[in-house]
Amino acid sequence: MVHAVPRTEAPTRRDYITAGGAVVAGGLLAGCSTGIGSDPQSTSTEATATQERSYSVEMAPVGEVEFDGVPETWVANNGSWADMGVALGLDPPKGVWLTSRYHTQYYDEVPGVSVGKSEMVSLYQDGVSKELFFELDGDVHVIDPNFLMNRFKGWDQSDVDEIVENVGPFFGNCIYAQHYPWHEDYRYYSLYEGFEKLAQVFQRTDRYEAFEALHDDFRSNLAPVVPGQTDRPAVAVLWGVGDEPKEFYPYIVGEGTGFKHLRDLGVRDALAETNIQDFHGSRAAIDLETVLDVDPEVLMLRGYEAMTREAFQDTVVDFLRNHETASALTAVENGDVYRAGGLYQGPITNLVLTERTAGQLYDVDEELFDRQRVADIVNGEF
Repeated sequence: MVHAVPRTEAPTRRDYITAGGAVVAGGLLAGCSTGIGSDPQSTSTEATATQERSYSVEMAPVGEVEFDGVPETWVANNGSWADMGVALGLDPPKGVWLTSRYHTQYYDEVPGVSVGKSEMVSLYQDGVSKELFFELDGDVHVIDPNFLMNRFKGWDQSDVDEIVENVGPFFGNCIYAQHYPWHEDYRYYSLYEGFEKLAQVFQRTDRYEAFEALHDDFRSNLAPVVPGQTDRPAVAVLWGVGDEPKEFYPYIVGEGTGFKHLRDLGVRDALAETNIQDFHGSRAAIDLETVLDVDPEVLMLRGYEAMTREAFQDTVVDFLRNHETASALTAVENGDVYRAGGLYQGPITNLVLTERTAGQLYDVDEELFDRQRVADIVNGEF
């Protein structure tokens, strides 16, 4: 089990950042992060070298951000970015949008890697408070500021500017799905493109490169176990409403990190072959009768990742088996109802979810990635 190395030095004061070409006060904390599995001695040496120079990293929509030293503390938008930080061997972020949707139990699949959430806070608490950002005092906010200004009412550009000037910069892109209209005029990043940017921020590109090589090997292992198109079952990806779901939010498999495991497995999307609209566009639910009209061979249900496999079977699946309409579904009759994986995936959680889903859909019973290699990279032993 890996534990974060405690800090032994008091934080230094922030000096400056350059964001989008403009110098603003209250920049980034100089220092070096002492993350999961880090060697304190080597970290100290790296910090000294890094503090002698500034560096900049560019990412849409914020643009170029200049750092005078490696961030020590950070705040993340969601589990996609938090998991990237774990892969880089960082201390966990101080906060994410909703801690309940950062499923750290996935790390149980990788002996030598563990992440606790006891001190992590949810940014969204019936709204998002600027005061919370001041309390968290993150050196960098790996959050798309447009998400804050458009996902709910309450923030505008002046609020973002206030946090940048008095706490720390924003640096992030909303990459988990590609459906928000406010994101249409700037680019998205793939999981590994975003991962590389974060590695540059924290000056840990060696770990990124090691993960990229591991991911290439994983894709090579995955290719032969994915059957031909005609041999793949028709799958409906739905978000179940409650533990006894009679309504579902339909998800068409699309771009974004939240669908990467399904894309990599070449999932045959049963809903894409119908006139049912994706929930991201319609915000509407469908009932069991509509699901029965589609009658997919496999049901992949989102919203249940906090449950164990056994609890999911004993509650959600058991309800469907005993419901008059749901019990007539081919997937229910054949026992092919599974958890679909979370919306937020980083490099480690994607490996775990893709392997899990390969077993569910294609009866793959072999390990498709090297757990020890993952742990070694996280701990800087590669």
